[in-house]
Amino acid sequence: MAIPYVRGIEFEYGEVQQVSPLIRRVIANNPGPFTYVGTGVYIIGHGEVAVIDPGPMDETHFAALRKALEGETVTHVLVTHGHSDHSPLAAPMAEWAGCKTYAKNCGVPTAKGELGSADDLGFMPDVKVGDGDSFSGPGWTLDVIETPGHTCNHLCFALREENACLSGDHIMGWSTTVVAPPDGDMADYMDSLEKIRVMGFETLWPTHGNPVRGKDFVNTFITEYASHRRAREASILEHLRRGETSIPAMVEIMYADVEKRLHPAAAMSVLGHMIALIKTGVVSTPDAAPTVRSHFELVRSAA
Repeated sequence: MAIPYVRGIEFEYGEVQQVSPLIRRVIANNPGPFTYVGTGVYIIGHGEVAVIDPGPMDETHFAALRKALEGETVTHVLVTHGHSDHSPLAAPMAEWAGCKTYAKNCGVPTAKGELGSADDLGFMPDVKVGDGDSFSGPGWTLDVIETPGHTCNHLCFALREENACLSGDHIMGWSTTVVAPPDGDMADYMDSLEKIRVMGFETLWPTHGNPVRGKDFVNTFITEYASHRRAREASILEHLRRGETSIPAMVEIMYADVEKRLHPAAAMSVLGHMIALIKTGVVSTPDAAPTVRSHFELVRSAA
């Protein structure tokens, strides 16, 4: 079974949408191959609110958020991870609101520049948070869930009152996410997928695109997300058995039905799989710090 993507979305840039009783969304005008239609900024609650992933530093977008928040108090600015489409506006938003920013940490540099996007290396939260931490306001409670994989510092936030998960880039309805080493880790990512699946959420609200709704559908969606990754790993192993050692050569075949401009991202995810296989002793490479330009082979006992 293929991943049952949820695509197609009705919205207007800069307009605030009430997407659930406790959640509003404003979408930034930063569409792209990794952001879909743009960054969806979530406002949680009414009166005293939390803002999740304020998005890029764009004055038109910032003005739209300020308008959406007129007459309300922002008590928390939460960030799922430090990428340029999620965190740059966090500090200016918190300064405007007179509150603090909260995230796992600043993360580490990745190869995102090769993918046409970038880390937000200047981002550092005012308060570092992780599993067991929570935030609350009138009628809402958000629990922190550590979900490393897409980045080492990725967080999701569970909205208790709606049994919903604000999933950042960890799980997206429109596409799979890129797991780009060295910040991304495929083994961690697979563990984090299962961590979210067993929580039994009714809805996933990703930063990009539509929600994934319905407890059974959420379970199926995450299951197929994980199955897709395992299928990619199986394909990589088959290429290695045939004597192929190059990631770019594998990508040309494995992602033949994907736009060429996305092949660098695909290569990074394949590298993520390779590193996970190296850690388990299945694959080897002569390079101490493997890259997409390294060569790989099966360990003889695994062949």
